This record gives sequence, structure tokens and C-alpha cells, in this order.
Amino acid sequence: MNAMIACLLLFLNINIAPPPDNVVKRFAVPAGYHRIPASPGSFGAWLQSLPLKPAGTPTKTYKGDIARTDIYTAAVIDMSVGNQDLQQCADAVMRLRGEYLYQQKKYSEISFNFTSGFKCDYEHYTKGYRYKNDHWVLKAKPDYSYQTFLNYMNLVFSYAGTISLQKELKAVSNPNDLKPGDVFIRGGSPGHCFIVLDVVENAAHQKQFLLAQSFMPAQNIQVLQYGSPWFAMDQHSGILYGELISKNYLKRF
Repeated sequence: MNAMIACLLLFLNINIAPPPDNVVKRFAVPAGYHRIPASPGSFGAWLQSLPLKPAGTPTKTYKGDIARTDIYTAAVIDMSVGNQDLQQCADAVMRLRGEYLYQQKKYSEISFNFTSGFKCDYEHYTKGYRYKNDHWVLKAKPDYSYQTFLNYMNLVFSYAGTISLQKELKAVSNPNDLKPGDVFIRGGSPGHCFIVLDVVENAAHQKQFLLAQSFMPAQNIQVLQYGSPWFAMDQHSGILYGELISKNYLKRF
């Protein structure tokens, strides 16, 4: 029956788009390891399903130039970077978290703190409030469109960073419990962070994982590699800020 349907579609010249590529499909699990399944509907499962740009796509800055981190590109996540120098390292992590909650319609959970400590929640923004000197001021009509969400995220990118995000995230007490969605982060000026996209484990419970980042200037969110796309905690990596891939910097939303 399936063959008959395929022939009919071919006859009718109907093109069926292939399902989008993602990290689970693109990156084979290392020999001796198995993928740790993420809970359905979880942030980790959503990260694993993020569409990737075609293999070989370079990482580019918001200006369209090849990014200086392109030498570490294993893949590029198919997500907008904007046309301003805003979506840098911590911003990319917050963008991914915000996108997940937005797509899950968990609007009340979308909230990030500014470096000043101001709580910038999405619900205030959608109701027309705008930020001014650590206060909300009603200036617009309610708008729940996706463009408004992107405008909200740009506001967050402007006033939040690694220092504020590090304070918001919770320390992971047991690094052996590493899972997709966890973040390696060190706040500072500059600080840096990576987000875990996928985790595999062997019989000895040793873990390897895929990492993604943005950088300065703002660039595509890239899946990283250093010889291999699979990283391990506390093992040397020659990528920029590779020293952060350690239990000492591991946090979680």
C-alpha cells in the first residue's frame, strides 16, 4: 500500500519534504555508547529535535561574515541570529530556553533577570509594558505575536548576560546526572557559556555530549567540534573557553 501511495504521489508530481535534520540524526553515537533518552516534551528533547542547516554550512556573524569560531563548526542550528550584535553567548542560551517555552505555550515561565537584578518577564512585555530604568511602563497595546516575542528577547539580550544568567541557573549537584539543556557557564566581562544538546553514556557510566554556543560578535548558534563533536567533562579541549567544560561550571535551568 505504501508503495502504491508513493507511486501515486510521484505521478501527481507532489514533492514530500524530508523531515528536518537534527543532532540525533546527524551525529552517530560513539562506539560503545548509547544515547540517554530525554523525557518527551522536555527542554532536552526539544534541543535534540532542533533543525540544523545543511551539512557544510559555515557559522556566520550577524553581518553575514564567516565567524572566527567557524573552525569549530560541526553543524549550524537553523535559527535566526538577527541583524544586531546582540545574540552572543549567554543570549543564545536564553534564546533557546525562551523559544522552547514559547513553543510549549508556557508564557508565564518566560522570564530572565537583567544584570541589574530587574526581573524581565515576557507576560509584562506582551501586555504592552516596556522597560525603563528598572521599571515597567505601559506604552503599547497587548501583542502576543512571534515578532513581539523576538523583540522581547532582544531586550533581554541588551541587559542580561553571563553574570545574570549564572546567578539564575542552579548548580548541578551530581555531574553524573548531566542531561541535555544543562549549561557550562562562567559569568564575567567577558564570560562565556556552552549548552548541552545531547548526552551519550557507556557501560561504565562515562558520558560524552554535544555542545552549542554563540560568540562575540553575535553569530549563528553552532554545534561544536574539536576533532570530534563529542566532548567529555574535565578532558582537554582546544576550543575557546574549553576550560569551562568541567563540573565546576555546570548549571541547569
